This record gives sequence, C-alpha cells and structure tokens, in this order.
Amino acid sequence: MRKIELLAPAKDLKCGIAAIAHGADAVYIGAQRFGARAAAGNSVEDIEQLCRYAHRYAAKVYVTVNTIIYDNELEDTRRLLDELKQAGVDAVLVQDMSLVPCSPLPLHASTQTDNRTVEKVRWLRSLGFSRVVLARELSMAEIKAIHKAVPDVELEVFVHGALCVSYSGQCYASQYCFGRSANRGECAQFCRLKFNLEDADGNTIDRNRYLLSLKDMCRIDRLEQLVDAGVTSFKIEGRLKDVTYVKNVVAAYSTRLNQIIEKSGGRLARASMGSATYTFTPNLKKTFNRGFTDYFLNGRTPDIASPDTPKAIGEFVGKVKEISRRGIRVAGTSVFANGDGLCYVNGERELEGFRVNRVENNLLIPAKTPRSLRVGMSLYRNNDQLFERELQKHTAERKIPVSLVLGETDRGFSLMTQVVGSEWDSPIVAMSFVDAEKQEAQTPQRDNYKRLLSRLGDTPFVADSIEFEPSSFSRFIPSSVIAALRRDACERLEEEIAAAMHSHETTNTDVEARPLTAPPVAPLPYLYNISNRLAREFYEKCGAENTGEAFELRRPARNALIMQCRLCLRYSYGYCVKNGGKRPMWKEPLRLVLPDGRRFPLQFDCKNCQMNVYAE
Repeated sequence: MRKIELLAPAKDLKCGIAAIAHGADAVYIGAQRFGARAAAGNSVEDIEQLCRYAHRYAAKVYVTVNTIIYDNELEDTRRLLDELKQAGVDAVLVQDMSLVPCSPLPLHASTQTDNRTVEKVRWLRSLGFSRVVLARELSMAEIKAIHKAVPDVELEVFVHGALCVSYSGQCYASQYCFGRSANRGECAQFCRLKFNLEDADGNTIDRNRYLLSLKDMCRIDRLEQLVDAGVTSFKIEGRLKDVTYVKNVVAAYSTRLNQIIEKSGGRLARASMGSATYTFTPNLKKTFNRGFTDYFLNGRTPDIASPDTPKAIGEFVGKVKEISRRGIRVAGTSVFANGDGLCYVNGERELEGFRVNRVENNLLIPAKTPRSLRVGMSLYRNNDQLFERELQKHTAERKIPVSLVLGETDRGFSLMTQVVGSEWDSPIVAMSFVDAEKQEAQTPQRDNYKRLLSRLGDTPFVADSIEFEPSSFSRFIPSSVIAALRRDACERLEEEIAAAMHSHETTNTDVEARPLTAPPVAPLPYLYNISNRLAREFYEKCGAENTGEAFELRRPARNALIMQCRLCLRYSYGYCVKNGGKRPMWKEPLRLVLPDGRRFPLQFDCKNCQMNVYAE
C-alpha cells in the first residue's frame, strides 16, 4: 500500500498545530536562522512543541535549513541541526551541500537546489537524499519521467500557493538590485515590480505592467494525476501566510486527497493517522490568491501571469449593475457583509479596491465610492468578513479511531487499545493493567463502563468500538479504576505510535562511504551557489568542474544571468513561432525597464523553452 502526504506550511507554532488539526500529514517550518523565509523563524523550543503535537497523529515535522551558508555560520548551522534532532524533527530541507556529510537528520533536497532534470534528481539520490522537492515549472510528463528513472526517491511537488517566476535557487535579481539574496531568505520580490517592455531600438511595446508577476498555483483538480505520476508529497506554499489561510487550504486539499484514497480501493493511504472534521466548508477562492493556474502541468498555456496586479484578487462576486449617490448595486447572487473588501481592475489596468462600510439588502455602501468604478466592471472580493470570522473560531477536530477491550487478568483488569484501520506494517496496540479486587456487579455495569471508557477527552483518540473479554464480563470496577486504565492506555498508545514512526526512519549514511559522482554541469560557475569552503570541497570531491563562488560573494563583472524563467514574454504576446505564433515585429533583444531606468535584457532560449533575464 502506497502512502501519500499532504505537506502544509507553518509560519509559527499556531499555524503548525492548525495544519495538523485540519488534516495535514506533515508540516514544514523555519528555525530562527537559515530558512528561505527569513521573516518566518521559530525557536527550537516551539519546534519541539510542534513535534510533540504532530507525532501524536504520526504526522511529521520538517525544518527548512535551505539557505546558502557562509563560512562563519557553519558551526552555528551544525549546532542547530543537532538541536533539531534532539527536538524530534523528522527531516531537514537543505540547499547548501556543505550540510550533506554532517546532517544527523534525514535530508530532503529543497526546491532551492533547482531540481528539474532526471540527472539532478539521480545525483541527489546518490548523495543520500531521501526526498527531492521538484521545480514548480515541471510538466506532468516530466514528473513521470523523473519518477520512472529514479523510483527509489520520494518526489515532493508544490500544489498550491504563490509562484516564483524564476527557477528556485537560480534567481539573483533581488541580490543584484537590492542587496537582498533570495538564496539567503531575503527576497525583495523583483518579479512583483512594474516594468516597461522595450525593443532594441528603444520603442515601448508595453508600459507599466507587472510583466513577471504570476498567478497563484492551484492543482486541487490534478491531485489524482499527480499521484499516478509518482508524487509522494503534495506541498502547500505559504510560510508567511496566517492561520486562516492554513486552515482553509489544508482542509480543502485534505478532503480531496481522502476522496482519491477512498476511490483507490485500498491502493493508497494517508501517511499519518486520524481524520479531521470541520465546522466550515473550505473554499479556496476565499483566501489570498492572485487568480489561479495549474502552471505548466499541461505544458505551456497563456493564462499563467497576472500582469495587471501582483496583489490578491480573491473571488469573483459579480458585475457592477448600478452606481448611485447611495451606493453600489451588484448583479449576482453573492451575499455581502459589513467590512468586506472588494476590488476591480480600473480603466488603467490597475487593481483598485474599497471597503464596504454597510450593506442594505443588495446595496453596498462604501465610505467613498471610487471615481474609476464603472457600471459593467467585474468585482472581486479579497476580504470576506463572514468567512474570516468563521475561521477565527475553533474549526476542526482530528481524531484517531481506536477499539477498546476491557478484560480480566489473574490479578485484576486490563484494557487493550488498538488503532483502527491503521495501514502500518503491524497493528498498533497498547495494553494497560491494574491490580484490583474482583467482585461481581450487583447491577449491569457494561453500559456505564462504555460511557466511562469513551471519555477520551483531549487525547487524539475517539472510541470506535468497546468490547469485553470474556463476553460474559460482569465484574464491578470502580470509576476511578476505569479512568486510570483509560488514561494509561492512551499514554501507552501514543508511545506505540511514536515507536511505529521511528521504526520507519531513514538516516543519511556517511557520504564518505559512497562513490560520489559529478553533478550536472552548471552553465555558469556561480549557479552552483557555493558560499563556503566545505561546499566547495564537497563539489570538488564529486568531480564538479568550473565551480565558482556564489553570486552573493562575487557578482559577475558584466552581463550577469539573474533569472531563468519558463514564463516567456514572446509567447505571452503571441510571437512564439515554436508554438504557432506570428513572427515578432519588434527588434530584439527586448528589455525590461524599471521606473528608475534600470534595464534587463531578455534572451529567448527556444531550445530549452526558457526566457533568461540578464543584468545590463
């Protein structure tokens, strides 16, 4: 039976617990340093607390240590890895190869290691990585090909959230323009800026557009195909998102995965235990989104960018029917609430928004009606007050069904507790015993015992069945003894679940004992992202050639390649001859131009179906 995992983001402890409670099989979280989201750091103490909570459900906790590391940080990083091991962390996501020989934890290759080819994934597997997080840009066919070629490594794929326009780990635009390294967790979001597009003669092709800004990913309708393609872990982006985002998105994807598993006829199972019930109906359109795309799963499509705005659009709620002195009427069936945030794209192709102060039937009354709003314009809601208030409450309960059997022993009584429907290699069972005097009950007590045993309270368990051994059981047992048996059995069962998890652990064996092979050749030396002496030594032992210092340490003197994108502006404007477009009418090279005048030449690498952005 194949296990699949829903992997959720955790900005902090609260978000991590919410993710597990709402159905995640694992969470990924950043420590105080060395994570690719510098603004989302957490103490080892909080991570340890999250591990304790997650492990109750056999769910896992992965920590992102996926920045490049400088020489003066190596000792601190090693110390952090040891602390994370002691805290109970299940694996770490890394980018810097200096960590491969020294990690005491299983290794996952972060998407920051630019994992887009069979050769790269095969090399990472040879180093001991148990899992590889694939580049977001890969198609279904490319994912299948990687799984077929390297079937013994787990593949993790992003299925929801924000998209970077550059291949991860290969973007230096933020460092080049603002001195903030994406490879150090400090991306300034160059791709969400406004540009002009000019040709080689200085003619303006397009003006003031967010030409590199992508929609958000949503692959909830493609999960079954991804399962068939060999994906193990389905990853939700969002380590800077709040707890309401985590609750809604995790609940939506968990529900869909459960439907796929039920349909599989026993071929598939979730990677953790227990199921969640919700007090709300998940709706992905109601949380932060820039509009949705499944990106390149079907190859190149024209609907992946969001050039009008880099901000959240939300859900379509109708068109403006009437604008009067009193307010705005909307054609549609949506229900509005005081405080809702609405937005629209104005005549200048800019996103503009307003807040609804008051709702009277179908009349929306803002504090001030925007001047650019026109009858017929489409309205979107990017802040749904009713939904947000609903998500602020207690919204989910996750329980593991167990069977309980109350029985007699020579010296007293026993309680056997077993996880129901567990897909682990062997049954997960706990036994609890108590010495007590045995006497016959004067009146039937079985219903009372069932009531007492079913009181599993704040444990992760819920009673699926309660039986007696022997079936003629008729002893009297004080309520305090029943409570002690129940409490001890639950504690022991949690220990058995943790033991079952640990029995499946893999560790990164000594790299020195392996025959190291050379990595795929990087076209430019700095693309290896080597930022410390140990990483350089490691690559040299692997036989890598043409290695150089990371971009952050030594910027190339001229013509630096700062982004590699699968987004192609030739294609976006209908001039991709390879895909049936017309021949360009402009003179190349094209340039992206920032408002301050800085220019970035574009190279169209048609052989690899890729657009490269250079620093002029």
